[in-house]
Amino acid sequence: MSLLQITASTHSSVSSRLLRLSIFLLLSLPDSKGKAIWTAHLNITFQVGNRIISELGESGVFGNHSPLERVSGAVVLPKGWNQNACNPMTNFSRPEQADSWLALIERGGCTFTHKINVAAEKGANGVIIYNYPGTGNKVFPMSHQGTENIVAVMIGNLKGMELLHLIQKGVYVTIIIEVGRMHMPWLSHYVMSLFTFLAATVAYLFLYCAWVPRVPNSSIRGRRQIKADVKKAIGQLQLRVLKEGDKELDPNEDSCVVCFDIYKPEDVVRILTCKHFFHKACIDPWLLAHRTCPMCKCDILKT
Repeated sequence: MSLLQITASTHSSVSSRLLRLSIFLLLSLPDSKGKAIWTAHLNITFQVGNRIISELGESGVFGNHSPLERVSGAVVLPKGWNQNACNPMTNFSRPEQADSWLALIERGGCTFTHKINVAAEKGANGVIIYNYPGTGNKVFPMSHQGTENIVAVMIGNLKGMELLHLIQKGVYVTIIIEVGRMHMPWLSHYVMSLFTFLAATVAYLFLYCAWVPRVPNSSIRGRRQIKADVKKAIGQLQLRVLKEGDKELDPNEDSCVVCFDIYKPEDVVRILTCKHFFHKACIDPWLLAHRTCPMCKCDILKT
């Protein structure tokens, strides 16, 4: 078979696959009548010493099934170490001076509907749910059918952790939630971006198949080798299962700096060569991406 025939066959195969991909992506798009997204303005107020600090920001979004209403109150946490309010018996540390209060709950462990209903049954005037660790301040409109008429908004993990730490230190925090701006569905923008991406991809692959020699780039080989070395180094690091009585389970000891969660019995931790340790599920992806200890920057390939 001639080189021309091989190239033509390769281009035909690539084009066929891209066509199937584009059809799949178009069929996967949401209904063009998608719901509008409403942002939430959070007016946060708390006192530090003699200073009263007030912060106003468009830092949240209303849930898909939340009423678009103004609501305010003291910010209250679930009692106990678990902050996801998935247990139906969850109680909240409501301050005595608070006439109305808003529940601050972490995402995960159960459905948004369940969390919101648990807080509503305990008397919350609204619910603020903060996103997973590692997501920065990314938010999205939650789906929570069956939550009556309680206001529910999502905020980013970073903002949620700020509020959590303030309240855990005994700071009295109040928030006024107000309706922000409406954002229309992003379908048309998504479709335009999709076709632009596919056109650029087809052009790139055509030029690549036609002109680029079929030998791996040395820098790519180098990165692959480093990644393989990091995986091997991670596999050689010590693992340990925490048990009742271990000093790491003392509430006064440090928590995992990757996920900010405290250590619990049966948690699997990985011990680095610098003697710092973290949840295995937290530190393994971190090391693959960064190669160094989050606390002391010790490089696992150099020790």
